[in-house]
Amino acid sequence: MLRPLLSRPWTANLAASIALFSSVAGAQTPDGVAPSGPSAQSTPEVGAAKSADQRISDLSREVEELKDLVHQLQDQIPKAAPAAQPAASTVAAATQPPTATVAETPVAAAPKVAADLLRGMTINAMLDTYYEYNFNSPIGRVNYLRAYDVSSNSFSLNQADLVVESAADPDAGKRLGMRLDLQYGQATSTLQGNPANELRPDVYRNVFQAYGTYVFPLEKGLTVDFGKWASSLGLEGNYTKDQLNYSRSYWFNYLPFYHTGLRAKLAVTDQVALNAWITNGTEQSEPFNNYKDWLLGLLLTPSSTVSWTFNYYQGQEHPDVLYLQNPTTAQQQSLPNEQGTYILPITNPPDGKLQITDSYLNWQVSKVLTLAAEADYVQQRLYSYSSPDRVEGGAFYVGYQLSSAFAFAARVEYLADIGGLFSGTTQYLKEATLTLDYRPSDGFLVRGEFRRDQSNRRYFLGHVLDDLQESQPTLGVGLVWWLGQKEGAW
Repeated sequence: MLRPLLSRPWTANLAASIALFSSVAGAQTPDGVAPSGPSAQSTPEVGAAKSADQRISDLSREVEELKDLVHQLQDQIPKAAPAAQPAASTVAAATQPPTATVAETPVAAAPKVAADLLRGMTINAMLDTYYEYNFNSPIGRVNYLRAYDVSSNSFSLNQADLVVESAADPDAGKRLGMRLDLQYGQATSTLQGNPANELRPDVYRNVFQAYGTYVFPLEKGLTVDFGKWASSLGLEGNYTKDQLNYSRSYWFNYLPFYHTGLRAKLAVTDQVALNAWITNGTEQSEPFNNYKDWLLGLLLTPSSTVSWTFNYYQGQEHPDVLYLQNPTTAQQQSLPNEQGTYILPITNPPDGKLQITDSYLNWQVSKVLTLAAEADYVQQRLYSYSSPDRVEGGAFYVGYQLSSAFAFAARVEYLADIGGLFSGTTQYLKEATLTLDYRPSDGFLVRGEFRRDQSNRRYFLGHVLDDLQESQPTLGVGLVWWLGQKEGAW
């Protein structure tokens, strides 16, 4: 009997019973007493009156039962109320106007995007140091034509790096990615210290890479990056732990270190990918002319052990403005001003193009043997009608894993600098490098290296200012530490 009564409010049950009682009582006389006397007994309605009295008696009994039930319910409701009460958040949500739910939707979505970027994020650091001795005892302790090992007879901090990355992983449903590489030390000056490329190098000096990624569901995946990234022109890269040798080749030193702009990689199949870039220029965080450089590339991976890259790059590397840090005349002070730097237009600026044809091959012959090769042809004109200067040549690499802790690597290369685009002098350069690695544990590398640079001209510094040498032999050791969750090459 409790479940039917509790299926609606107890007040409704009581009201229904009272209404029924009132309808029956309405059949009585106005004073509420049933007719009596001989006349009443003699009429046909006498049986009906008795029946009505019985119904009234039954209803009175039901009303008394209802009253008892109401008292029982009143005793039970205060105890059951805490468990039956809805949560405060549910009540608040029920009382909010419909527009409140719409307003809250973006707030709930934002943490989801941020959490997606944090998923798989790695924080990594590297410390790269070296000591090198130049047998020429060069004046000023300067090693010529070196990218990173620029100092002789000096304990040197090459790089201190911090890499924060959240790589895209479309297979896991993550299409967004970000990367930030901060760099300090001698290599920073090499990468971004040249005012011929960066008119304001100090603004961007320590930011080696900073870009965002999105992977579109096209073919096997269309990966698009926007920002600043390390150039993939040439075989070698920035981080020493991922290279076969400690010192970098002529070609790493000559080809662009980085670009700023938009790049896209389309994986057509598992073996074929296409690359396309549009950038401010070579090593230009900010453009110094109106021309946008571009690249078209092809990456072939016929097997898991072989990769072959072809690149064609075209740029215009002649500025059409000069930056003046301290204008001296009133006319100069009226020039356009960008964050305290005055911009002076160049009359009839050079418009000749830079063209780079670059190809390199990696072959993991076995678990212990690695072979690689690179070939490059570069030409540049001052004006569109000028005769081109050119740089051509290539490099060959071999790496052999002697044991789990020891490895050996060698590199030979040739560079014909016709017109002095690379070294400032027309000459033919060769170098050979022998490197021995010792890795006592993961995250620590000791690298000993002997290298000899050779030219067909007297070009390299000696211990006397005007006493130039045809060769430059060096012997050095590098100590590299790294840590973090990022696996593979950085």
